[in-house]
Amino acid sequence: MNFFDALFGRPLASNEAHAEHIGVAAGIPIFGLDGLTSAAYGPEAAMTLLIPLGLYGVQHDLLPIFGFILTLLTILYFSYRQTIVAYPNGGGSFTVASENLGDNAGLFAAAALMIDYILTAAVGISAGVTALVSAFQHTKYGPTLHHYQLIMCLFILAIIAIVNMRGVKETGAVFMLPTFIFVGTLLATIGVGVYHSVMAGGHPVPLEVPPPQDLSKIEHLAGWLFVFTMLKAFSNGCAAMTGVEAVSNGVTAFKEPRSRNANRTLTVIIGILIILLFGLSYVARAYGVTAMDANATNYQSVLSIEVAAVFGSGWFYYVTMGGVLAALAFSANTAFADFPRMARAIALKDYLPHVFLLKGRRLLFSHGIYALTGFTALILIIFDGVTDALIPLYAIGAFLAFTLSQAGMVKHWHNDKEASHRHLKMFINGLGAVATGVSLLIILVTKFVHGAWVTALLVPILIAAMMAVKRHYVRVKRETADPTPLRLTGLEPPIVVIPMARWDKITEKAMRFGMLMSPVVKVVHVDSDDADVLGQVWEDMVLKPVREFHIAEPELVTVKSNFRTILSPLMDYILKLEEENPGRKIAVLLPELVVKHWWENLLHNQRVQLLKILLLLKGNQRIVVVNIPWYL
Repeated sequence: MNFFDALFGRPLASNEAHAEHIGVAAGIPIFGLDGLTSAAYGPEAAMTLLIPLGLYGVQHDLLPIFGFILTLLTILYFSYRQTIVAYPNGGGSFTVASENLGDNAGLFAAAALMIDYILTAAVGISAGVTALVSAFQHTKYGPTLHHYQLIMCLFILAIIAIVNMRGVKETGAVFMLPTFIFVGTLLATIGVGVYHSVMAGGHPVPLEVPPPQDLSKIEHLAGWLFVFTMLKAFSNGCAAMTGVEAVSNGVTAFKEPRSRNANRTLTVIIGILIILLFGLSYVARAYGVTAMDANATNYQSVLSIEVAAVFGSGWFYYVTMGGVLAALAFSANTAFADFPRMARAIALKDYLPHVFLLKGRRLLFSHGIYALTGFTALILIIFDGVTDALIPLYAIGAFLAFTLSQAGMVKHWHNDKEASHRHLKMFINGLGAVATGVSLLIILVTKFVHGAWVTALLVPILIAAMMAVKRHYVRVKRETADPTPLRLTGLEPPIVVIPMARWDKITEKAMRFGMLMSPVVKVVHVDSDDADVLGQVWEDMVLKPVREFHIAEPELVTVKSNFRTILSPLMDYILKLEEENPGRKIAVLLPELVVKHWWENLLHNQRVQLLKILLLLKGNQRIVVVNIPWYL
């Protein structure tokens, strides 16, 4: 326990929950890192699609694209401010959609959000490691680090999972410094870059010249092909908006007044994000920075090239890239903060296993963290930790959730006749629903063949899985519900069956307990080697003491096993006994040895565990399994 206390923090009592609530300062790194750090890969994601247009395309088309993205971001900001006020106990897309549009719409939002959160964690970590590789690209270690990208991703994922297991408050404290370094250094890059651009008449001289373009890849696009390229760049750039919902989903983590603190946090996050996205796009255009092929051995991220162009590759460059690495990697924390809460909300409606309802030692929904860690690791392994490979799958889930959430809020205001200015609120949320719905269609069309079909396929699969979970819980409740009083008729002792290989202290304990339960005790011995060890001592060790006390004698049943199997003859006997005694309970007592150390289990056979599993799988309501442990 001392080791776990040091690693995950001491266990928290239930009455300490209020101390774990956070304010605005801690809310920014916990719920805002995903959104803020998208400024590091959002512009690059858009630029990657503009590579065929060359430097001219970046300089003339990047800012208009991000102008549309920032307009959409502003609409979402005002929409989610209203959601936070309307749902102070957490207004995630699943909650809003299911309460206002029905469970089916809620399931669509839930499936989309689960995919989005898993990809949020994977993309954040992958982008952070990409920043690290870019920072060392100028050194001899660059090519080596490129080959170990996946291992570094998995290592950082493990660190984030451990930090999150320590609780919301400590997580915010840990991630606060990387967040401020990330934001501060990028704001400095934007400020200095814009200043030099203005002083140089829009043509600043880079301190370190951006890598030259591969002119062989530049194409002249026109007509619908050009429009389609712009739409694809827009859909890639929309990856910068995926963290907008995080605050509304985690309102319960804030101190009172919850809604006010959550809205202040959202305002700070969106304000900074708008400055970063527009500022970095402007600096990229001014300094002639374009995206590079992610598979190239000399690959550098757009952010790395920009910082080097403005400040050179000195100490500030490495501080900035270190901050970018930490912030990008830790941006996965937004998913870790929201995924368990969302999983709990879904489990409350019986669409996910109830294990997601349980709070762990640090007042967290720990099983949500375990699930997210496992799925994120799987995604990173499948895509080899490459950010560009993940981006096409990324924004679809978020925008589907955005659309359903905003449509649900329109219905909410329509039903709330007492709300002030409800028609204005309906218009704002309706505008958000239309804007995100149109963006979702663009993303689906432009990214479908590049991986969006995977997300489009996963959403109905997840919905089907959740509906299957719901059906199971409905069936369990239906079959186990019993509104009648306790029935006391027809009670009689069960037939007790005790599997026994030999006579020892463990089996003696089982016999004593079995004879307390019922006068009908059948000891089943499977003789597989013709030694009949138990039969030789049965008279002296069992029957003689029983006769002295004048109690019912247990019956020894010896079953021959010609093929040296133990479990099959036991199961056959128990099932036959149950069939021959209709209406009678069969209590199977399983004596087993309990060792002190886990590794000692390897020194003993596990027949008892296997028999227990078989009885649970093949048995029925009249067969009862009882463990009789003997502790070493």
